[in-house]
Amino acid sequence: MLVAALMDIITSNCDNADYSSFQPLLPSDADTRDIAAAIEVIEQGGMHFDDHDDNNSDDGDSGLKGIGIKVLGGTTVLGFSREINSLEVGNSDDGIVGASNSRILMQETATDSPLVEKLSSAAAPGLWDDLQREHVAVPFATWALANWAIASDLNRSRIQELDSDGHTVTTALKAPERTVKWHGAMVARALLEDQSLTLAPSVPDWCSSLLLTASRAAENGDMALAQMSLSTFLLSMIRCNESKFVIRQKGLHLLRSIAKKIENENAQSRMKESLAVALSLLYAGEVPLSLEETQRWSGILLRWLFDKSVSETTNLTAIKILSCILEDYGPASVPISQGWLALVLSEILGDNKTQNLKGTTQPQPERVKNQVDHHNASSATQILNQLATAVVKLAIVQSHYDPASGDKVPLFDFLSLEPFATALKNLNKKNPPKFDAADSASATLKGIKALAELCSEDGACQKRIADLGVLSLLRRILLGDDYEKLAAIEAYDASRIREVQDKNVSASNDSSNDTTSDPSSVRVPPAAHIRRHAGRLVTILSLLPNSKKEIISDDVWCKWLEECASGRVPCNDLKLKSYCRLTLLNVFCSEDPNTGSTSDEYPDSKSEYKRKCPQFGDALFLLNPELPLEVHLDNNGHEISRKKFKDDCCTEEGGDSETGDAPSNTSKYTPPLMDVVFVHGLRGGPFNSWRIADDKSSTTKAGLVESIDEDAGKEGTCWPREWLSADFPQARFLTVKYKTNLTQWTGASLPLQEVSSMLLRKLIAAGIGSRPVVFVTHSMGGLVVKQMLYQAKLNNYDKFLNNTNGLVFYSCPHFGSRLADMPWRMGLVFRPAPSIGELRSGSPRLVELNDFVRQRHSKGLLNVLSFSETQVTPIVEGYGGWALRMEIVPIESAYPGYGELVVLASTDHINSCKPVNKNDPSYADTLAFLEKILKSRLKESES
Repeated sequence: MLVAALMDIITSNCDNADYSSFQPLLPSDADTRDIAAAIEVIEQGGMHFDDHDDNNSDDGDSGLKGIGIKVLGGTTVLGFSREINSLEVGNSDDGIVGASNSRILMQETATDSPLVEKLSSAAAPGLWDDLQREHVAVPFATWALANWAIASDLNRSRIQELDSDGHTVTTALKAPERTVKWHGAMVARALLEDQSLTLAPSVPDWCSSLLLTASRAAENGDMALAQMSLSTFLLSMIRCNESKFVIRQKGLHLLRSIAKKIENENAQSRMKESLAVALSLLYAGEVPLSLEETQRWSGILLRWLFDKSVSETTNLTAIKILSCILEDYGPASVPISQGWLALVLSEILGDNKTQNLKGTTQPQPERVKNQVDHHNASSATQILNQLATAVVKLAIVQSHYDPASGDKVPLFDFLSLEPFATALKNLNKKNPPKFDAADSASATLKGIKALAELCSEDGACQKRIADLGVLSLLRRILLGDDYEKLAAIEAYDASRIREVQDKNVSASNDSSNDTTSDPSSVRVPPAAHIRRHAGRLVTILSLLPNSKKEIISDDVWCKWLEECASGRVPCNDLKLKSYCRLTLLNVFCSEDPNTGSTSDEYPDSKSEYKRKCPQFGDALFLLNPELPLEVHLDNNGHEISRKKFKDDCCTEEGGDSETGDAPSNTSKYTPPLMDVVFVHGLRGGPFNSWRIADDKSSTTKAGLVESIDEDAGKEGTCWPREWLSADFPQARFLTVKYKTNLTQWTGASLPLQEVSSMLLRKLIAAGIGSRPVVFVTHSMGGLVVKQMLYQAKLNNYDKFLNNTNGLVFYSCPHFGSRLADMPWRMGLVFRPAPSIGELRSGSPRLVELNDFVRQRHSKGLLNVLSFSETQVTPIVEGYGGWALRMEIVPIESAYPGYGELVVLASTDHINSCKPVNKNDPSYADTLAFLEKILKSRLKESES
């Protein structure tokens, strides 16, 4: 399959080099003597023809030195050799008679013969280029041999029989004339393409000569000859393994020189494709290219990757080779992987800037995106500069880079790319940069987060970064441990320095206290956080068709995703586990052929829940990702595709190793009867908001300002996961995330309506609402869900609306919050975020939403449970222990006027949704509420 694919590439490349359009002008059953004559002329530079009347003359040196071949209806063509620089009539020294003004002599030439016209036309490319017109014997012989070789299998077998060692072709390929090189390449190509012929022993020599010709032709701007030679060179590599060895030893610099010559030539996409395939063949050997060689190629490969004029083949090949480099050299290749990420980020920022300048970016319906996009782009620009600096620092340390040495340094081409060239220029040359694995890893973390934020809601951006190979980069980050190894190397180097220092202690026993030589001072890189955010970006991209194919075809990656999601490998981060499970759901879900489908995330009322498969995008998490894939699908015709889901990927011990079906113990997992979705509030997080509390008061803590990521992935902190999943196994548990900020200084956040619209779209796309669903909310999360239900009514999402059977409100400001009523001009908190401004007491919008939910409750369509706080919450921690504290949501706002109300004693706003134990009313009453709804639904279904 690989050879066939490469042959297609070569054929297309030669099509562009006027090969396929070159129709053979000579017969398909050439006389063996004519072929032998052509071969003799090519090897010896000419041959003698007796031109005397006296045929008995034994003067072997007399006569014309050239070639005579019968072609096209008996026409005899006579050409002269190239052995002398000038041919004069009557030159008796050589016994050669010439014609100084004759291009070619024809005997018995028919005036209407097509040969006369063809020989002087472009059909024979370069036949007369760069030659003295008298010296045409070797060029003509090579031209004839090429025409015969193309004409038939019979001719090719005769050529090979007469030139079994391939010496004639080698001589033609090394000839000084352009036309001889051209037609020599055509002969070599015809022989190499014929699979029935035995390879000549001199094919490696052909390969070297062709590459040298291509390099010199590219340097001289002769791209036609360069492309013809390069495509034939590529074929010689495919057919002969020894050719690869020769090129690896002697020809890599020539390949690089060609790549640099055509770097800015958009018209040379075919040549770049040939170079990419050639490099791929060299890299496919048992021994990878050296680290130094891969560093030299990295800049070229990345240029190809970001060149929109190159072919898809070149793009994919560049990605493949870069991925192999990262796999082979791990920590030593981190500058390349970081640089790859930085260039992707730079590309996206450039695309966004171009679109904004053209005015082509229009806000999507129901989405106020300008402020958020501006904030994301501004942050990403700063992060890009940090990432570029980190790349340069690490590259300098690892390669001992000296700008004065120029292109002799392996990473010279790589570091000449922007933004690295600017970062390198700005470094302090007098003080070499200090390397820190933790700082380097932190820069990568920020880069991945910035890329995810920029592309989270932008389909065009997602497709673009996927085309730039981000999935391969993320795969390496997830499966590799490069930053941990970098830190280990750093610690080892520090220990060696310390050993030397200890040996050189002065007589006074004064030792250096420099912490840089202390192994214990090496900081641990945030590798777990890098993997978490890499997992998020993979989940976002897993909805793209090409990304699905890439992931599903990679058994190693699928196995790792499953083992991480199921907890069979050390992967204790809940968010990462969820990302892995959601990615697998996106990739492996298939559907009943009779089930309708849609492919976008903006369903209308007619297409609701009729999409091909549930789509789990950004903002959704599974609280129990360990459960197998089947648990997370409903009974609407969706099932798991097992074609590539092999037993080593998804089965546990006891699974069916022959069929690759789900493990045997999955039978204990029955399809869930209900979905329970947790929606956090202001400054909360998808896991952090629902952690188990040590106590119910936060009077000694910084209250409202929670660190969202701090406890997100720790085991034993999330009560829906730890308690509720065991006590209420009939349900599936999910949680969501969205941006909320107190002020505009702490980052951009969307207003209530935009958050609700985004979450509604993603929940419906994921199939939430296809079965009964209960929303458990905290603070502003309750308003988000109420707004979602209101929008579902307006958009006729009846299934989602009618299957929402219950709402749990923890300290929800149904009628506004005192936080929003604060005198903001005090200077404690300034410029409130839009989400805060909407919570002011007496807001007509809040009253309208509450009336809407009240009507559904009064009709028996919705069950409601509310919890109220009773203690003040610290808002801003001041100097000397002073703090501003207040009751965020008073009881009159926490109770909507319908449903059940539970007043939580000695509980502040933050901890109202964080039970201390299972007997805490904030847990026990919620569990009883869920059991009541499920029991009611079961009765309805039975009746």
